Amino acid sequence: MNKAKEFIDQHLKGDPIIWAIVILLSIISILVVYSATGTLAYKYKGGNTETYIIKHAMLVFISLAVMWAVHKIPYKTFGFIGRFLLLISVPLLIFTYFFGSNINEANRWLTIPLIDQAFQPSDLAKLALIATLASFLARKQRNIRDFKSTFVPVMIAVGIICGLIGMANMSTAVLLLTTCLLLMFIGRVPLRYTFVIVLVGVMALTAAVFFGQRGGTFVSRIENFVSGEDIPYQAEQSFIAISTGGITGKGPGNSEQRNSLPHPYSDFIFAIIIEEYGIVGGASVLLLYLALLYRGMRIVASSTKPFGGLLSAGLSFALVLQAMVNMAVAVGLGPITGLPLPLLSMGGTSLIFTGFSLGIILSVSRGDHEDAEEPIVETSNRARRSLQTV
Repeated sequence: MNKAKEFIDQHLKGDPIIWAIVILLSIISILVVYSATGTLAYKYKGGNTETYIIKHAMLVFISLAVMWAVHKIPYKTFGFIGRFLLLISVPLLIFTYFFGSNINEANRWLTIPLIDQAFQPSDLAKLALIATLASFLARKQRNIRDFKSTFVPVMIAVGIICGLIGMANMSTAVLLLTTCLLLMFIGRVPLRYTFVIVLVGVMALTAAVFFGQRGGTFVSRIENFVSGEDIPYQAEQSFIAISTGGITGKGPGNSEQRNSLPHPYSDFIFAIIIEEYGIVGGASVLLLYLALLYRGMRIVASSTKPFGGLLSAGLSFALVLQAMVNMAVAVGLGPITGLPLPLLSMGGTSLIFTGFSLGIILSVSRGDHEDAEEPIVETSNRARRSLQTV
């Protein structure tokens, strides 16, 4: 027991609750994905159900390894890395839009040569923008009200990245814009500037709707959800899975809707969780995400350096907001989005980027290194109240 404690203290630094939440969600992911990919295995792999689960388990392990490696790096390094990745993200997003792999009528993926693995540049751009915005707001705390030197660069960066992502993936762009607004609120950006960012973001996303690849699909999904006249097939099958799950569910591996529900291992994995584990299982997963958000915001409140606090806030919000949207779609509280459930859905490089984000949060929580960014002179009452309420 003492040796195990020594190993954990030496190698798993940072917030222990976050470590426990991530490991628990990873175990749940392997169990549910194994069940949800049964039909897929019979359709494409001749009934070899181990094919997908072995691949998924390997990706989960790699994600945890990336998380462990990143949490060893002093978080102040990610300010420079974020700016570098942001510069790379713009041409990558443009290249992907014109020459990327077309899946579901949108060019969102690029295939990495040699390893033949596809990834979404939007995942890289999202991480880069949050890190860059956190670093910039931390360095500009003394001049946070200066429109030209502080606000204009933020407006340009947020508008370009959200607009480019929205051309092929509107749901991700909307969530990223929301995360940036929350980050600016915590970073003491004046509300009148924040409203301008909202306007710029809406203009960029509107342009993406008219000129992008998935604008029509996005608008039709919103209209169908608001009118409530035509329930999409995915939503209908998800509702059946949830309604038949009951309190404790049908048991692991006993899902019936996995045979008819589109993407039960990714977009609608939460419906499979409720069908097999019931409301108890669904509520437990929800509480784990809320606990992750709480621990992330505890890091913000206790951070002595502005960059670390803002970085943890941005990444925590981004992960948990996506989780909430995914679960809301599954239970009928939002239009179909196609967003995976972080840490739980079967995926490729999205799991790696999630591990990277969590590693940064843990790096901030370590608290054993100093941030080179300029300290905040004073925290506004608005920011202090927002942290306390969370």
